[in-house]
Amino acid sequence: MKQTQKTNTTIATNRKAHHDFFIEERFEAGLALEGWEVKSLRAGRVQLDQGYILVKNMEAWLFGALINPLQTVSTHIQPEPQRTRKLLLTHRELSKLIGNVERKGYTLVPLSLYWKHNRVKLALGLAKGKKLHDKRATQKDRDWEREKQRLHKRSKNI
Repeated sequence: MKQTQKTNTTIATNRKAHHDFFIEERFEAGLALEGWEVKSLRAGRVQLDQGYILVKNMEAWLFGALINPLQTVSTHIQPEPQRTRKLLLTHRELSKLIGNVERKGYTLVPLSLYWKHNRVKLALGLAKGKKLHDKRATQKDRDWEREKQRLHKRSKNI
């Protein structure tokens, strides 16, 4: 009987996305990658914070995500760390995303990269931008929750 180990499947997360945007809906997309990129992902050499997603000609593309090549990449390959990568989505998902982005003013933001059944998946969010006062309110709520936990902890100890 073979047992599989449950390890952390997350490769990278975009923590700035939740700070800068209200995430309305989440989608999962595959990525069309080259071999050297998969090796770099296994080594954890990826950054999503500058990445963004555009939809052109009924296809979704990931721009600005940085995948640093390993030193052991073959000599006949010229790796391009910030190349444009195609996202693999169904036609129904693409049409829904296009409708929301073009008509309702939403934006597409990469949230995290992770492994799922030995394939690389990208979690992307349909998001609205936060204004400065929204960010302040979020910070205020976060601080209040932290203070409530402290008060609750003190009252238990007494």
